[in-house]
Amino acid sequence: MESRRRSSSMPSRKDSGGTGGENSLTRRLSRSLRLGNHQEKRQARSDSVGSLDRIFDTQGSCEPQLPITRAPSLTSNEQSFIDNAHGISEKRDGFFDAVFLPPEDIDSQTLMDHAEGTLPLAFRKKDPLSLTQFFPRQCHEAWSVIRRVTTTRSGIKLLKSFLGFFISYILCLVPVVRERFGRYAYIMVISSILNHPGRTLGAQVDGTFLTILGTATGLGWGSFGLWVSVVTATARVGFGAILALFLFVHIFTIACLRSYYIRTYQFVICAGIAIAYTCLAQISRTEISWSKLLSYGVPWLIGQAISLVLCAIIAPDAGSRPLAVGIHQIFGIMLDGIPPVQDSVRMRRRLAQAFVSMSQVHRDLVIDFSITTLSPKDVLVLRNSVQAVIRTLLSLTTETRLSKYAMGDAPDPGNSPHEELPEFIIEMDRRAAVWGQTEEEEMTTFAIESLGTPTGNLLLSMKSALQCCDAALMDMCGHRRYLGPPYNISSDIPSALVDLQKQITTFNNRREEVLASKRLPHTYSRFPEVVKIFAFCLSLHQAANSIEHLVTRLRELQQRQPTYPHFHLPSYPFGKAIHRTNAQVRHDRGGVTAGSYFRSFNDIAKIIKKIKSRDFQPVQQKGASTDGHYDTNPATTTIDDLTNSSNSREVRFRHRIWTLLHRMQGFETRFGLKTALVTSLLAVPAYLVDGHAWWDRYDGWWSVVMAWLIMGPRTGGNVQDLFTRAFCAVLGSLWAGVAYAAGNGNPYVMAVFAVIFMLPMMYRYTQSTHPRSGMVGCISFTVVSLSEVIEGGRPSVVEIAATRGASMVFGVVASIIVNWVLWPFVARHDLRKGLASMIFNCSIVYRSTISQYAYYEEGNTPTEEDVKNSEILEGRLREGFVRLRQLLGLTRHEVRLRAPFDPLPYSALMSACEQLFDHIVTVRQSCLFYHPHFIGDDSEAAMELLSYRRDQIATVLTNLYVLSGALRAGRPVPKYLPSAAVARKRLLDRVLEVEREYAAGVHLTSEEQQRELRLAQIYSYSYNDSLTGCVKQVKQLEKYTKIIVGEQGFDCDCSIST
Repeated sequence: MESRRRSSSMPSRKDSGGTGGENSLTRRLSRSLRLGNHQEKRQARSDSVGSLDRIFDTQGSCEPQLPITRAPSLTSNEQSFIDNAHGISEKRDGFFDAVFLPPEDIDSQTLMDHAEGTLPLAFRKKDPLSLTQFFPRQCHEAWSVIRRVTTTRSGIKLLKSFLGFFISYILCLVPVVRERFGRYAYIMVISSILNHPGRTLGAQVDGTFLTILGTATGLGWGSFGLWVSVVTATARVGFGAILALFLFVHIFTIACLRSYYIRTYQFVICAGIAIAYTCLAQISRTEISWSKLLSYGVPWLIGQAISLVLCAIIAPDAGSRPLAVGIHQIFGIMLDGIPPVQDSVRMRRRLAQAFVSMSQVHRDLVIDFSITTLSPKDVLVLRNSVQAVIRTLLSLTTETRLSKYAMGDAPDPGNSPHEELPEFIIEMDRRAAVWGQTEEEEMTTFAIESLGTPTGNLLLSMKSALQCCDAALMDMCGHRRYLGPPYNISSDIPSALVDLQKQITTFNNRREEVLASKRLPHTYSRFPEVVKIFAFCLSLHQAANSIEHLVTRLRELQQRQPTYPHFHLPSYPFGKAIHRTNAQVRHDRGGVTAGSYFRSFNDIAKIIKKIKSRDFQPVQQKGASTDGHYDTNPATTTIDDLTNSSNSREVRFRHRIWTLLHRMQGFETRFGLKTALVTSLLAVPAYLVDGHAWWDRYDGWWSVVMAWLIMGPRTGGNVQDLFTRAFCAVLGSLWAGVAYAAGNGNPYVMAVFAVIFMLPMMYRYTQSTHPRSGMVGCISFTVVSLSEVIEGGRPSVVEIAATRGASMVFGVVASIIVNWVLWPFVARHDLRKGLASMIFNCSIVYRSTISQYAYYEEGNTPTEEDVKNSEILEGRLREGFVRLRQLLGLTRHEVRLRAPFDPLPYSALMSACEQLFDHIVTVRQSCLFYHPHFIGDDSEAAMELLSYRRDQIATVLTNLYVLSGALRAGRPVPKYLPSAAVARKRLLDRVLEVEREYAAGVHLTSEEQQRELRLAQIYSYSYNDSLTGCVKQVKQLEKYTKIIVGEQGFDCDCSIST
């Protein structure tokens, strides 16, 4: 293939006089060379391999086929001209050789069958919109809720949340309280619902402060607007317009804050309710009733006080239980991740989720104040150690399984020189279980028999160590009695550490004996199964070392554990804390939102930008001129060049303004604009003379409040949310009317009906996966029922329930429809763009890993800081894949008129991209141990491999860039892409030749040298196998990307326009 030159190559020719005859000769020469090259290509490679000539052999061509005229034979002068003056040399600077193979015949059904195995667990359930499955599913969930509430801590949490509502509700039923606080006394109930006491003490205090501050902000801004609207006679003329402007500006501002900074959720929610009350409830053009501010503010403070007291006195928790629950769940996942594993795909996803969850557990602890025995610094150390264990467990890519020596699957144990565990065997490939008499099978049998027992003992010791760590941590947190593990599992950390170290030593000694055995050959190139076994043992040894490090760290934490829990102030950096919030607020606001998705990808983009912004400095090759006459200036202008210029201050200022304006074009600003728009339109009747009376009589401002509460930066076009939230609003209003009518306003009857309705509704709001509909039901019942009590059922119970309920339903429906129509957050669109970003990010990581860890110069060995930064980036990318799966889950509830959304190709594409990322991580880890002498840039062998390495890397990057761009833009993928497999095969063949040359020139005189050679071959296998895996996954990415966006072929009716 080296004979094939790029069309972009620049030939170098000598001047031949410049005559007209020469021009004619040149034209004839060009035709001859094209024909000759064409025939040479046909002879050099058969049609089975593929040729570029097939590209132009389109059957559907609309143009007439032109006959090819055979070029005339060359004269002796022309042949001499070719030989002496027109030798063609290739200029390879900046280019790479690419091979384009004909596309494979793809069986779409086979690809879809494979994609089904990559779907998240949520997609294996029944369709959430299926009516046939709705009622059975609801019955099953109801029984599971009853069982959970009566047998777990969920019952205590529900009791605390309900008591906060019920106490304030009972106060509103007392006539003295109603008379004292007036028409809107039920605000104290709304306050206790929004900041319910079913959360940790730190989160409760934080929520109390934010809700009070938000309420004060809304009342203050609304009061200022009221004063401005009546300050002069001219202002009274534009009374409605002024209040509408103040409402619009405030809602727009706090909606942007709500979307930009997740931590401000409780602040902005309460500020929005307060501004709606101030500017829309009981307003007048002639005078301002300032007492209405006290009628709102004082009940709000009482509701917050009730919630805070209940949270502090009923089963108080200051962060220790959520910490214990999170750690216990993560250790359970790690235990399941130790081989053997039944479902490797699902297990890897669970480990990736545990990796992200461990960071979340630490973040939840330090974002609020806590009272725990484990300090935030200790939890940080624990987080790093646990994530290191998960990282090594994810590197165990080789399949393992339990099997018994029975039915001829293994040789007779009595003939084995080593004792085997009766139920344990590790098998790297199913073919290794077929015991034959070939040399490779004998080597494989010897390795398995020799390493089976120490490997099995090591795996059991690893599991025991993790169980011991889990038990010790639950004892330290004080929740082992409720969470587990059982008390028959020892929490003796020193004993577990000694046993693990003993098994690691035994395993290492046995592995060294096998490596030094004379039964094994000097090279493993002919025995790939043996190499796989040793490669698995190396990754297993790394996992055991990481668990040993975890146990050691935990022993240190146990030794300095205080006797009593200590108080810890919030220690999370403020710049990060405003983008995060505690677990209960994340749940109450609707779980995964667009803000979380964008936040995660913004963090990834910042790190990727740092990698991309590095200046490119070409490596000076050996033998190159050193006179200094080469350009060392970077090809692009960086921000450092701007800041070092004379007008750097002006440039920085302009750049900041541009950044701010550009940011305002994002999703957050659009969300703020449409939220302000829908609330302002709903509030129009309040400013009209004709509509003002019925607006106040029926409390129409609750439609604005409900729209504000429901308008969240989540998704658009969610049918399930539309029906469930509207249904809960109707149900709450209807139940409130029935409650009042059943006892004619009797407070005892009202309280009983409140208990029956609010217990399941509070559970739905505080603990279920549908909190927003639960919140709608709670608020609708509270407002309607207490309005009936306060107004004495006049003019009629039906009218009060119907008008208030209709107002809330209208607000719910209006907000969801606006989310559908105006700048919706469509999960399937952002899923496609997110996948494109992850493919591009993987290309950057691939390029960075190869240059920094594999092909670095002498003296530029990766440092500990480089490894740490790489691990941070890998953690961010793993979180990105978790967010993408969450986006994929959100697509199940979206309406799509054109056709049902098919998640299969997206799931398979995501899985292939994640596997590509895992291979890149394995390459980085392997490079820390494997770096042969000829892989660097300062050897003659490296110069021989330079073009092959360049072709491989450039081909992979080209494929990833093209696929990422096509997926993001939604345009078809080119039919022909450079073959990364061919480039990889060329490099491997050439590397094998170099290795043989090196091995022939090196004489191994000692057993230590032979051992090092064998270890190098094992690490080389892991390194090369991961790079080959990258190539395979790139091909998978191409297949599924073409299924999603299509394939660009050759249009027969295309024409060239000038």
